[in-house]
Amino acid sequence: MHARLPCNGIPYNGMVMISDETRAFVAAHRNEDVRDLALHAGRPDGVDLTIALEQIAGWQAARTKLPDWAAHDGVWYPPHLSMEQCSSQFTATYKEGIARRLVADDPESSVSLSSTLVDLTGGFGADFSYMARAFGRAVYVERQPHLCAIAEHNMPALGLSYAQVVNADAEEYLDAMPEATLVFLDPARRDTHGARTYAIADCTPDVLGMLDRLLAKAHRVMVKLSPMLDWHKTVDDFAGHVAEVHIVSTGNECKELLLVVDRDMHAAPRVTCVNDDQILTFSPSEATDAAKSTVAATGDEGEWKYLYEPNASIMKAGCFGPLADDYGVRMIGPNSHLFVSPEPVGDFPGRSFRVEEVSTMNKRELRTMLGDLTHANIAVRNFPMPVAALRRKLRLKDGGDAYLFATTDADGRHLVIRCRKAL
Repeated sequence: MHARLPCNGIPYNGMVMISDETRAFVAAHRNEDVRDLALHAGRPDGVDLTIALEQIAGWQAARTKLPDWAAHDGVWYPPHLSMEQCSSQFTATYKEGIARRLVADDPESSVSLSSTLVDLTGGFGADFSYMARAFGRAVYVERQPHLCAIAEHNMPALGLSYAQVVNADAEEYLDAMPEATLVFLDPARRDTHGARTYAIADCTPDVLGMLDRLLAKAHRVMVKLSPMLDWHKTVDDFAGHVAEVHIVSTGNECKELLLVVDRDMHAAPRVTCVNDDQILTFSPSEATDAAKSTVAATGDEGEWKYLYEPNASIMKAGCFGPLADDYGVRMIGPNSHLFVSPEPVGDFPGRSFRVEEVSTMNKRELRTMLGDLTHANIAVRNFPMPVAALRRKLRLKDGGDAYLFATTDADGRHLVIRCRKAL
């Protein structure tokens, strides 16, 4: 039986209710250091200090990760692990955008009572709370009772009074549920011992094992997976049902691999690379384009006036050929993942640098190029020496305004390129 949980007060761990005194303590001390409070707060009357400290820590994390949530005084936070695993506001809002587009593209649905979202892995509810805005009906499913109790309290506080919270196992609920417009899953990437796991088959629930049943209940399914996965292999694992791949980064750190899976068969998916406000979409043929013609010719170093490092999502996607074609840049080497141009490219999706000098690994050349430096920021790309070893060899400390990129060109020469950030 699936339980829809009543919530007549402030829940905690599915059983304990948070007292008025504890709530008042949280409100009064939420800007203070949690460790100092733990040491010096004593035992205030009527206050459950363990719960209070966890709520303060959760609110402080949400200020950065989910500022919309932190702005609502009525929101309560789960244990640390759920906060650590939950999506950021940026990535949750991005999923909402995908959901709105999918609803608009569905001839049988609109943003009305006819559109339904079912999140089979509700968790803290961050993703659900944003995607639910695109639907007339939204169902949050979670097997952990304390997270359901927290969600039952939080959703009305966030303006989602129509959200239904169900305490159930994902697979059991799937078998009994009516058809939905979109089903969302974020399978847990930890094993029974709490250790991280990345293989889809090792996650819970088993999305691949449920695929036929999922597509029987919804024309489209969105799956959030580890950014550690090889997206090409992951697409193959879904046996031709992947319509879209979204590689999502924030602050140039790859956070999520999102798949949109549907009932139709696709020879290859469309690939979208996201890093903050930088969004590039590649067709299936572009995503697999080797683009050998974009490799810079040896001897053209005089034309290397600007150097570019693609953002983390593009690096993950490997869509270097269309990137070079679209922005008029050329790869230093086929495996360098660094690009150059004679003129600045203002909107390049990644970091841009002004090239000052280029040297081989010849000691005299290096001494001439680096003689005035004591510090430098060093990166290696397709180079036979790690950063730490190269730093020791060059006798440079970390930091400063100079940037050194060590790489290998099309002829196999090992180069060090001295740059400064482009304005």
